[in-house]
Amino acid sequence: MKTKALHNQLVNWRQDLHMNPQIGFEEEYASKKVALLLKEFGLEVHKNIAKTGVVGVLKKGSSNKSIGIRADMDALPIQETNKFNYKSKIENRMHACGHDGHTTMLLGAAKHLAKHGNFDGTVYFIFQPDEENCFGAKTMIEEGLFTKFSIDEVYAMHNIPAMEVGTFATKKGTITSSENLFEISVEGKGGHAALPHMTKDVITIGSQIISALQTIVSRKLDPVEKGVVSVTEFITDGKKNILPGNGLIKGDARALSNKSNEIIEKNMRQLAKGICDAHGITCEVSYKTTCPVTFNESQQAESATKAAMTLLGKENINGDCEPRLFSEDFSIMSAAKPGCFVLMGNGTTGSYSKPLHASNYDFNDELLVIGSSYWAELAEQQLK
Repeated sequence: MKTKALHNQLVNWRQDLHMNPQIGFEEEYASKKVALLLKEFGLEVHKNIAKTGVVGVLKKGSSNKSIGIRADMDALPIQETNKFNYKSKIENRMHACGHDGHTTMLLGAAKHLAKHGNFDGTVYFIFQPDEENCFGAKTMIEEGLFTKFSIDEVYAMHNIPAMEVGTFATKKGTITSSENLFEISVEGKGGHAALPHMTKDVITIGSQIISALQTIVSRKLDPVEKGVVSVTEFITDGKKNILPGNGLIKGDARALSNKSNEIIEKNMRQLAKGICDAHGITCEVSYKTTCPVTFNESQQAESATKAAMTLLGKENINGDCEPRLFSEDFSIMSAAKPGCFVLMGNGTTGSYSKPLHASNYDFNDELLVIGSSYWAELAEQQLK
């Protein structure tokens, strides 16, 4: 492994970041640490892109070819329940998705390539804020990521719990879903709980809508397509003896294609309106795509897979994996430039196998050398 000699340093950096988590556009601690280390490595450093975003530039040789590699820095508003000595020091803030590890792996690659890199061209190390809310990539692009810097192609990685350490997966085409937030506001007629016949109770009507929404994926989508419709909140103005007259249903829908997304939205609007019409009340539906699907271009997916095979061996590589139904802010970068999003195993035991966003999840430090070596391998491969 190219970065094996950096193992202890990588662990120290990662655990330090884990102890000091900050959420979207507030990642001052990680941003300062990243910028200081990149300068220490001898890179050209650009700060304050999308407030806390950082871009490190490493050029060798005379070629105009370039590659961009992105790591996300933000944490989540979660109270950590792990008990190890490097747990979060900040209340209701936690690196529960492994962005501390993603940042560290890219730092490791930067240090190795600055000192030992054998390539001809430019590597752009992109440290992005606010991946979780899907505004970081968009804001970095709006503030000149692809106009100030001549980036030919972009890559990013995510750790996957319950997947063996040392294994790799990606695919051509769509690899992660879109995220679509919906709200259904229902206006009925409130009244006394003892006189339901004089009301138009939005809890009863809203419950019918919630149940009906579950038929969209099971009965409206082609079974070979994948999608999710999840209601996450149902808010009303009812009290202990008052039937509510107003309700708000909130949720999150996922789809792996624009066509599936259109089917979900169309049927959601029809079902909500039909049920409300049947009860003589009104509703409004808001459906917003906050994060598009992540699409891997064929050439970049082949390059990403080739680098993984070189590093990890063909037997540990799945170059045609099943797509995942989580969303990824990197989708906005890979829509602007040819790109590939890759998955690497975080481990199958203990906190390494806990779901992403769980309060007892932890990034596996075994992956640090593997991931940083992978980025170094990919950069040298693409910039021969």
